[in-house]
Amino acid sequence: MPLNDSVAVITGAGSGMGRATARLFAERGADVAVVDLDGDAVTETTSMIEDVADDGSAIPVTADVSDTDDVAAFVERTVEEFGRIDVLHNNAGIPQQSTPVEDVTEEAWDRIQNVNLKSAFLGAKYAVPHMREQGGGVILNTASTAGIRPRTGLSAYCASKGGMITLTKQLAHELAEDGIRVNAICPVATDTDMLPEFAAGDLSVELMRETIPLGRLAEPQDVAHAAAFLASDEAAMVTGTALEVDGGRDI
Repeated sequence: MPLNDSVAVITGAGSGMGRATARLFAERGADVAVVDLDGDAVTETTSMIEDVADDGSAIPVTADVSDTDDVAAFVERTVEEFGRIDVLHNNAGIPQQSTPVEDVTEEAWDRIQNVNLKSAFLGAKYAVPHMREQGGGVILNTASTAGIRPRTGLSAYCASKGGMITLTKQLAHELAEDGIRVNAICPVATDTDMLPEFAAGDLSVELMRETIPLGRLAEPQDVAHAAAFLASDEAAMVTGTALEVDGGRDI
């Protein structure tokens, strides 16, 4: 599934699923805007891409995806650098440690909604005009199995990911006539540095693994390959879906 001559913006690309996706897209010929709040991680991912990509290139962008000015700026920088945006992957997200709802602070709730959900709205708000003008594009949103089968103790996180799935379907309907496809990816617990941050009380990484019928955690590369398919012309008839990359967790 080549992505030659395409331009992708990938948020949360400083580590984990975002880094794996940025590298895979570049290996398949895409130019990539590597976006993350962590400037050092952005530089590291960009260097990795330069080492492995024959055709694709990358630019590092340090930005807060929940800040409207930052989002507008990285969209404009991508267009200035590469001339277009073919794929916007709203992948950035933060976890919630398992917490009873009565102990969740308003500050924590708002931060999770802003990073995990508002960021996708802002990305679409600023990228869609460019996609519409160029005749189409692809928006990918990283949701979660938590938006389909919620877990106890993750009220804020599950709300943000359920919202991401519904926003995906709404945008797919709204933007179809513009040739813009919108899909969500719903990973199960994925083996990244962020995963242990969910654990607390009775919820452990090992318990998460035991709930997955295929018997293992997802790997960042599993999510990257799903994103590459949805971004490619091979998924030309796929829009408004929430693709479960879950080893059977949601059966």
